[in-house]
Amino acid sequence: MSVVLPVPGLEPAAPARRFGFLGRVSTEDNQDPQASYNWQKSRSRALIEPAGGIIVAEYFDIGQSRSLPWKRRPRAAQLLTDLADPGRGFDAVVIGEPQRAFYGNQYSLVMPVFAHYGVELWVPEVGGPIDPDSEAHDLIMSVFGGLSKGERNRIKLRVRAAMSAQAALEGRFLGGRPPHGYRLADAGPHPNPAKAADGKRLHKLEPDPATAWVIRRIFAEYLAGRGLFAIAESLTRDDIPSPSQHDRARNQHRTGQGWSKSAVRTILANPRYTGRQVWNKQRKDEILLDVDDVAAGYETRLRWNPASRWIWSDTIAHEPLITDEDFQAAQAIMAGAGRARRSTREAHQRVIRPYVLRGRLYCGYCGRRMQGQYSNQAPYYRCRYPREYALASHVSHPANVYLREADLLPAIDRWLAAIFAPHRLGQTIREMHAAHERVTAVPALPAPDAQAAIADCDARLARYQAALDAGADPQAVAEWTRQVKAERAALARDTRPPDFCQLTEVDIRTLIAGLGDLRDVVRDAEPAVKAAIYQQMGLKVTYLSGEDKIRAEVTISPETFMQIDAPHGAMGRVRGGT
Repeated sequence: MSVVLPVPGLEPAAPARRFGFLGRVSTEDNQDPQASYNWQKSRSRALIEPAGGIIVAEYFDIGQSRSLPWKRRPRAAQLLTDLADPGRGFDAVVIGEPQRAFYGNQYSLVMPVFAHYGVELWVPEVGGPIDPDSEAHDLIMSVFGGLSKGERNRIKLRVRAAMSAQAALEGRFLGGRPPHGYRLADAGPHPNPAKAADGKRLHKLEPDPATAWVIRRIFAEYLAGRGLFAIAESLTRDDIPSPSQHDRARNQHRTGQGWSKSAVRTILANPRYTGRQVWNKQRKDEILLDVDDVAAGYETRLRWNPASRWIWSDTIAHEPLITDEDFQAAQAIMAGAGRARRSTREAHQRVIRPYVLRGRLYCGYCGRRMQGQYSNQAPYYRCRYPREYALASHVSHPANVYLREADLLPAIDRWLAAIFAPHRLGQTIREMHAAHERVTAVPALPAPDAQAAIADCDARLARYQAALDAGADPQAVAEWTRQVKAERAALARDTRPPDFCQLTEVDIRTLIAGLGDLRDVVRDAEPAVKAAIYQQMGLKVTYLSGEDKIRAEVTISPETFMQIDAPHGAMGRVRGGT
């Protein structure tokens, strides 16, 4: 007879419990994402490892505000999706810092989802898993959500109060791009000892010899009676670079095709040319995405503050380019012109007209969006281009390009109905999949080369800082630093991994099926409904100059692209020959 006796220390170990880890860091206040990730994960491991837990999946959002709902944070949204998957690979989720995960009432919106799928949620504040039926646990987590919201509001108030005082009392430059006509110069070490020890320095504005005289010319011409458009034309005709042409690295979102009336108006309205620092011209407002669904959260929009809320420095903060008297005189002229325009508009009844292709139709000559305009009680789209503006930019552009909406919509709808017809759907899906493969196959800069180039930029910046500390010319160092920072930003932009994943033909078919029968929907839709459909499809239409055709592009999803020429027949009218 044999007996199997257990040997101390050799008992079979219990299977490890698998956890998903959720974290978040905001980069608005210059937090180190790696350091934040490390301490949140360490705190999570300290909680679950005594219970035999291991982390097998990670959901860490970088640069996402805590005020965003989970569905709008990429990694948190992925976690919610994975909860519904029985093969997700983990049985519980651990959060190292609940104040970074929950904001306001977000806990009450998320916890029922965990309970529904039977996934435990562990937080250090309760010493383990949250009991969804415990009033004490519910109260604790609700308090943390309120504390998180209160902390964010307190930080916001403190920062705004500090910046207001710095602008008014010290005239400190608080960041942002310098106005056209100025450049950044060194203003000494940072007054905060810790930041000064890290090499942080203050900056101030100084006149840019290459552009300061342009600002003085604009004010002189405006005060002499010339209009905004006439000034813009004269600057373009004299081959004077516009702000976007002068600094292309920081204005890649602009066309860079000469001076515009709005650029001249912006310069004339900028009080910083008087030598005083001005802050709080704009504010950030949080607007509900859907008033009927508060849980969807907010979106942030920039709004202009009235001049009465601007913060002016008490003293001259930098060398002025114009006098206070000239600036006030220019504002008085603009105010008078503004009143005349308003009285003219008020004489006509304001009518909000629907444009189905609003923001979706582009001019093939200049690449700008075409503007809606009603003519003879019918919607048109036009692109007007100043003649001097076009000549200076070497763009062959008619004075006016007009397209009638009634000519465009039937051609677009016929094209959509044709490519999504049942007998052609398979071919369309194959073409979309092939186009998607070409997009995803575009090679990025090899990671080692990119990292080496970025490291070289960092090394040069360190050398420039050392040269500045050794007594080098601050103006020269500032210019070198600006150029290297622009180069580094371009490298970082070019080497980012693509934001989309590879889709299969089945995925694309599923996306198209979700759009319904496009032929019936588009044909019978009202203008507002049709505009919404075009928006969901990511429709972009470009007028092909000189061909009397349009080119339509549909973006079914952020990962799927398709470009096909629209059928003939979408003709436009061109006025003012090339």
